[in-house]
Amino acid sequence: MNRDEMLSVAKGRGEPWDIIIVGGGATGAGVAVDAATRGYSTLLLEQHDFGKGTSSRSTKLVHGGVRYLEQGNVSLVMEALKERGLLRQNAPHLVSELAFVVPSYAWWEGPFYGIGLKVYQVLSGKYGFGPSQLISREETLRRLPNVNPEGLTGGVVYYDGQFDDTRLLINLMATATEQGATLLNYAKVTELHKNSAGIVEGLTWMDVETGETFGARAHVVVNATGAFTDSVRNMAEPDSTPIIAPSQGAHIVLDRSFLPGDTAIMVPHTSDGRVMFAIPWHGHTLVGTTDTPLKQASLEPVALEQEVEFMLETAGLYLAKRPTQADILSVFAGIRPLVKEGDGKNTAALSRDHTIRIDKSGLLSVAGGKWTTYRNMAQDCVDQAGTLGDLPERDCVTKTLNIHRYHTNADHFGTIAVYGSDATAIRKLAEAKPALAFPLDGELPYIEAEVVWAAREEMARTVEDVLARRTRALFLNAPAAVRMAPRVAALLAEELSKDEIWQALQVREFSELAGGFLVKR
Repeated sequence: MNRDEMLSVAKGRGEPWDIIIVGGGATGAGVAVDAATRGYSTLLLEQHDFGKGTSSRSTKLVHGGVRYLEQGNVSLVMEALKERGLLRQNAPHLVSELAFVVPSYAWWEGPFYGIGLKVYQVLSGKYGFGPSQLISREETLRRLPNVNPEGLTGGVVYYDGQFDDTRLLINLMATATEQGATLLNYAKVTELHKNSAGIVEGLTWMDVETGETFGARAHVVVNATGAFTDSVRNMAEPDSTPIIAPSQGAHIVLDRSFLPGDTAIMVPHTSDGRVMFAIPWHGHTLVGTTDTPLKQASLEPVALEQEVEFMLETAGLYLAKRPTQADILSVFAGIRPLVKEGDGKNTAALSRDHTIRIDKSGLLSVAGGKWTTYRNMAQDCVDQAGTLGDLPERDCVTKTLNIHRYHTNADHFGTIAVYGSDATAIRKLAEAKPALAFPLDGELPYIEAEVVWAAREEMARTVEDVLARRTRALFLNAPAAVRMAPRVAALLAEELSKDEIWQALQVREFSELAGGFLVKR
C-alpha cells in the first residue's frame, strides 16, 4: 500500500472504472475486496483516513447480536453468526473467541438468559464458537474476579468473537490492493457527474494533501459513506429523502484491574434498553455502549457527559471496584448509520439489517448493517452493481478468501500479533535499526518500528493516522498518546520528507483532537 503509486494510477487512468467506491470504512473496504476479486477495475476514495469514522469506533466485537434475537430478528442473527465464523476462518490473526458471562442476581435470571443464549448457540450451527452453560456463583467469581459479589447467584457463560476493528480494516485495504484495486485516503469527492439521461457516470475528487482536483468516470458509483450516506446522495439529487437515522454509541476505557481475567461481562438490560459490555481489549477494559439519537452526523463525534455518567453508573452496578471519572483513560464515540423506519426516533429499536438503495440517478448506496456482516453486505452490493453497470457476471469468492497476512498462530508474535505474518517484517525493521525497538511510551506496548511500518506499508499520513488507527494508542490511553505525538511526528517526517513546521503542526492538531478523548473534569 503506497499512496504515491495509488495516486499515480488514479490520476493517469483515462478509461472508465468498472466501480468507484466513495467511502473507506468497513463497507467500502468490503466492496473493494469483493469487486477486485471478481476482476472489476476498482477505485476507492476516502475523504479522510481509512476508518476515520464509525469503523474505528466499534465495541470491538464480532458477534451475532444477542439483543437482535430478543427483538425476534432471527434472520439477522443467523446471518451475523455465519459471518462471524467466516471472519474467524479468514482472519484468525485478528478475530478470536471470547467468553462472556451474564451475572445473575435473581433466581430466575440464570434459567431465563440460559435458554436464550442456548438458542443463540444453536443458531450458529457449524460456525459456533463454544457452548453456553449455566455456571455457579463460585465459577462466576473465578472468571470475573471483580464482579460485584453482593446478591450474586451465578451466571451464564457464552462465546462470541473479538477483534481489532481498524487493524482488520487496514488488512482489508491491503487485500483489495493485492487483488488489483486502487485505494486513496485523503481523496475527497466534491461532485458527481451525470450524463444526458441524468444517470451518474463519474465524479470529481480532490487530493486533500495538494488541493488538486481530478475527474474519474465509472460504470457504477457506490456510495458507502455510512453516516454520511445522505450527503453523497444529495450531490446527485438535492431533494432526495434522507434514509439515515444517526445514533451515537460511546465507550470508556479503563485499566485492566477492572476486568482482570480473560472473560467479558454482558449486561442484557440497561436503563436505556441496550445491552452493555465490559470486555478485555489490548490489556485494558472497554465498557460500552450507549444509544443516543443525533440530528446529524459528525466526522469527529464526542461522547456526551451524560453518556459517560451512564456507563460509569451501569458498570458500577456490576463491578466490586467501581470506576470513576478519574479512572477513565480514554473515551470515544462512534455513529451508527441506521436506516430509518418511520420517524426514526427510537434508534435502539431500529434494525441493523443493511439496505441497498439505487436512486433514480443510478447512484447505488449501501447502508446500515454492522462490522460483523461487512462481507455479506459487500457481496450483495457488488451483485447489484454488476447488474446496474452491465458488468460481466462473476461469482463472489470472499467466503473463503484469506485476509491479508493471514496467520493461524500469530500469538507468538506477542504485542505485534495483530499484524499477522507482517509481524516478522516489523521485527526485522527493529533488528536492522535497534532504536526502532524502543517503546513510544511506557504505558502502552507500541514501538517505533510500527510508525515506520505504518508510513511505508499502510498509507499512514499523519500522527492521528498512526496513533488512532494503525496503532490504537488514542483509544486505549489518550494522555499516553499525547506524550507519543512528538516522537511519532519526527519519525513520520523522516519517512514522508516533511519539515519541522509540519511536525509542530501535527503535534498541535493531534493534541487538540485528543482533547475529545479525555474526560472533562
